[in-house]
Amino acid sequence: MKPTPKYASKPTSDDPRDVEAWALAEAARRLIDAGRNPGNTEALQAALQLNQRLWTIFQAAMTEDDCQHPPEVRTNIAALSLLVDRETIARLVDLDGTKLDTLVSINRQVASGLTAQREALLAAQQAGAAAPAQAPQAAPAQAGMPRPPVAPPTAAPDGPPVHREGLRISI
Repeated sequence: MKPTPKYASKPTSDDPRDVEAWALAEAARRLIDAGRNPGNTEALQAALQLNQRLWTIFQAAMTEDDCQHPPEVRTNIAALSLLVDRETIARLVDLDGTKLDTLVSINRQVASGLTAQREALLAAQQAGAAAPAQAPQAAPAQAGMPRPPVAPPTAAPDGPPVHREGLRISI
């Protein structure tokens, strides 16, 4: 069994988006560091393998039955991960640290998107808490209660999946 790698930093949140963004940024940092030292092929190989494992996790998550991402998001992530696989294999074959720009760019862009998505959700939550309650959904957030969890979609007898939301009642 491989020893646990040492990280220069660790995620500061337990939110899955933050952890995924951190992992992508960390993988990009390791690729950059390995590319700067052309004589150290072991570091380059380790950075490429780490990046490939990370994207394999993303691929596997998109195929899970309980994945709640919309089909178009699942398809886009799967296609992007295939591109990462092809590029990673090419880099593992030639071990050319000067050709890492594509992998680094993909990791940075996806990490940036996850961070922006998280910030947008936080801003929307704060705006919803500051605005007067006009919709039934705003009431739990204003009262300091989290929104009820969203149940996975269930198939309707004659049509597309139906999204059902749990009901929380407080007295």
